[in-house]
Amino acid sequence: MTLRQKQSRFAHMIALLILHSEQLGYEVTLGRGYASQAANKADNGHPRSNHLNRLALDLNLFKDGRWLTSGKHFEALHDYWDSIGGAERIRDDMNHFSLEHNGVR
Repeated sequence: MTLRQKQSRFAHMIALLILHSEQLGYEVTLGRGYASQAANKADNGHPRSNHLNRLALDLNLFKDGRWLTSGKHFEALHDYWDSIGGAERIRDDMNHFSLEHNGVR
């Protein structure tokens, strides 16, 4: 699968994830998505981050208008992400959803 094909697959999967989160009673806003090398470095991102490849997105999660920042609130979303072929969750970055590319998630 080419990088461009992965990017299209990722966009589709993110749409499914957002719809699923709404079914669970959450609202989401988009956090960090694509990042240039300079932006990634400024954010102390991983040097091979999939944000650089348009294969990662951080989501902000809300319930009843309250911003949820604890990783435990993302468990059900990651369970769904796993079921549709997303990259393995990163325990200390639970709002991060990505597709693996060249060994990076």
